[in-house]
Amino acid sequence: MQVPFYRHNLTAADAAAMAAVLDTPFLTTGAVARAVEAELEQYFEVPAAAVCSSWTNGALAVLLALGVGRGDEVVMPAMTFVACANVVELLGARPVFVDVDPTTLLLDVERCRAALTERTKVVMPVHLYGQMCDMARLVETVKAVRDDIVVLEDCAHAFESTFDGERPGRHGDVAVFSFYATKNVTCGEGGAVVSRDPALMERLRRALLHGMSAGAVDRFADAYYRHWDVAELGTKANLPDLLAALLIPQIRGIDASRHQRQARADRYRAGLSGRLRFAEVVPPAVSAHHLFPIHVPPAVRDRFLHELNAAGVGATVNYRALHRLTYYRRKYGLADDALPVSSQWGDGVLSLPLYVTLEPDAQDYVIAQVNRIAAALLPSSPAPLPARSPA
Repeated sequence: MQVPFYRHNLTAADAAAMAAVLDTPFLTTGAVARAVEAELEQYFEVPAAAVCSSWTNGALAVLLALGVGRGDEVVMPAMTFVACANVVELLGARPVFVDVDPTTLLLDVERCRAALTERTKVVMPVHLYGQMCDMARLVETVKAVRDDIVVLEDCAHAFESTFDGERPGRHGDVAVFSFYATKNVTCGEGGAVVSRDPALMERLRRALLHGMSAGAVDRFADAYYRHWDVAELGTKANLPDLLAALLIPQIRGIDASRHQRQARADRYRAGLSGRLRFAEVVPPAVSAHHLFPIHVPPAVRDRFLHELNAAGVGATVNYRALHRLTYYRRKYGLADDALPVSSQWGDGVLSLPLYVTLEPDAQDYVIAQVNRIAAALLPSSPAPLPARSPA
């Protein structure tokens, strides 16, 4: 049996929404994108939202709007996707890697506090695999050190997640989402930014489009051309209506599909071998279950992955720890034991297929193959992740 890592559930009705955009003269960011932003404002209960071309470009535009540059530091977990560090590097600032909690794999709040310096401009918590950080505690901790530090939530995995009943964007200064091809809400490529800070969002909108004071839809709003200006640098990160057309039905149905993902995650946990280690979802967090990661001893991870792939299971790796990647290892030279949980988790993690169209027989096949390989390769119970000294 072949079980792909991901399969979207978009249909001909979604294609019709894109076709409707083709019947208009406006393919770039316009009325459809604005309608998506209104949906986001309602869903997250925020005064302002802006769609963008990807999480990466949205986060880059936020950092530009915040004036992040040389001499600044951005604190983030070492266990995340490389885009988090790359956007900081591209602006000449320094990413500061912090180890994660061995139970949840989320940013360790006390280690985050210890990493703050007079150069810290931004703290970037990551809601990894679909589980939200305790944002109230994190923001309180950071702001107690310096209230001018901006907290930017990476919500690429956590559109429909909650913590203690609150969605992303409630406590952080700004939250950035992804609509990439494998995300729970997707348009192939895309993203969004939400915030409760109108001044920041005004700067962000300019940063998303070269720093221009007016986009195309505004320059021709009343059929007469209007001049635009550039007062500060920006990037090209707007989302066209052609892709935005896919998003509104998914946003409206995302809470229902979260329950479907939850059921499949629960089924994995009930059926998979006790030889494996899992990232725990700790109440009051409610996970989006964007990914279902398992952890095996690093010495056998690649063989485990190869055997799953050979059996037709589309498993992958999410992610290797940032400080272990060649660019960041060479530039910052952090030893593995400086970030032991991130190092060991990243060296042993792999992700199993998880999507709403994953049928029971296909999931049973994945479970059977994982258990077969685990019985051959793994000890009877998982070894603990490395112990850490106090922050």
